[in-house]
Amino acid sequence: MYRRNHQDWSKHIDFILLDLICVMVGMVASGIIVLDISVFSYTPYRSLLVVVALIDALVMVFFDSMRNVTRRGALSEMIQTIRHSATVFALATMYMFVLKTGDYFSRSFFIIAYFIYIVLSYVGRVLWKAMINKHGSPMWKRGKMIVVSNAEGAEKIMMRLINNNVEGYDIVGVVFDKPSDIKEVCGVPVVGELEGISDYLCQQWIDAVYIDCPSTDPQISKLMDDCRQMALPVHYHVASMSQKGAKQFAEKVGGTLVVTTTINYASPLQMFAKRCLDILGGIVGSLIAILIILVVGPIIKIQSPGPILFKQERIGKNGKRFKILKIRSMYMDADERKKELMEKNRVKDGMMFKLDFDPRVIGNKELPDGTRKTGIGEFIRKTSLDEFPQFFNVLFGQMSLVGTRPPTVDEWQKYKFHHRARLACKPGITGMWQVSGRSEITDFEEVVKLDTQYINNWSFGLDIKILFKTVGAVLRSDGAM
Repeated sequence: MYRRNHQDWSKHIDFILLDLICVMVGMVASGIIVLDISVFSYTPYRSLLVVVALIDALVMVFFDSMRNVTRRGALSEMIQTIRHSATVFALATMYMFVLKTGDYFSRSFFIIAYFIYIVLSYVGRVLWKAMINKHGSPMWKRGKMIVVSNAEGAEKIMMRLINNNVEGYDIVGVVFDKPSDIKEVCGVPVVGELEGISDYLCQQWIDAVYIDCPSTDPQISKLMDDCRQMALPVHYHVASMSQKGAKQFAEKVGGTLVVTTTINYASPLQMFAKRCLDILGGIVGSLIAILIILVVGPIIKIQSPGPILFKQERIGKNGKRFKILKIRSMYMDADERKKELMEKNRVKDGMMFKLDFDPRVIGNKELPDGTRKTGIGEFIRKTSLDEFPQFFNVLFGQMSLVGTRPPTVDEWQKYKFHHRARLACKPGITGMWQVSGRSEITDFEEVVKLDTQYINNWSFGLDIKILFKTVGAVLRSDGAM
């Protein structure tokens, strides 16, 4: 029976188990050094050990801490280890604070345990990676694989497979699609040609066949059919689908097997966690929004008669339209006056609209002597209070707490192909470019770059990090979102 390679956190179950051992050893060692006790013999510390281990496992799963762990360098691994361990112990501290059990535990115990954990985890990861690169992971039994290719591109194909460690396999032979005088490729012997290779496979210890040749070749089609009859797994390289920077995986669509290419993907567990966070944040934010509306609503009504809430059609995930909600901070004729002010737009290509001083904002006036006066509209924009009704959009599932800012219809109509990448996820109240300069960034291509970076590197942990940065940015009033 073929074992499918893992595509999510479980792919690195060995590193997860190693980290769990490190965090437990760190706490046990700290108990002996600081308290001269065994944490297993003292109930509060024993319970804490279980909780911290559980937090460690959850952080690795939801924050995707082990993504690309086998490809990280020493310095990058050190940074990731410190970041991960800090998150684990911060959440453990929050757990004790919520349950009001902090007084039961020694601060020195926690500090020593933290540093021991960092050292053990870092050294363990580095040594484990070195062992895997040399011998392969002992968690999974390695199989023997035959590579089928053309003679001209064989060396390039083999180097690609070897450099990526061919997860779970040792390459034991190469087969050419046509006769050739080449006897070996990258130290691997050439064991035959397509004609008659099926008989060879039938009589040898072979666990899988990797094919990098056009499937239109009748001999390749026959080999794949022969392998099916022998119940021998075939890994077929779809060359036309290999794109730099894209994620690929096989799945069934409409009952047919396809290779799916996408900028990034998330597991059902990760999406469930993100939606739970959105619902929780949406409920809290919506309650705050109601309070804000009750306070600033009457002031807006007095200074600019009209509705308190402003609805505008925006473009959401993959081009789906929705009505975004905001507390109205502009006069009722703001859209009509936008064309008159376009020449003062800070974003010269017109892909976004931002002014240094917007006279359409309620209370904003430029006096005859050049002095600029602001009012309630500028205040709620500066403090981002106008954004709070969007928490209702989050609850409705139209937006997320973290994502890319949804463009207006006229902005969307100017999009080029690479701009549309911003629409690959749900729009968010905040996002990568907002916490990297917010409205100070006036180059739309830089915005696209940051948003694409967010989508490419998305994880639950990245959302949490952006949310914390957003709170800090709002408190410092670093521009409007």
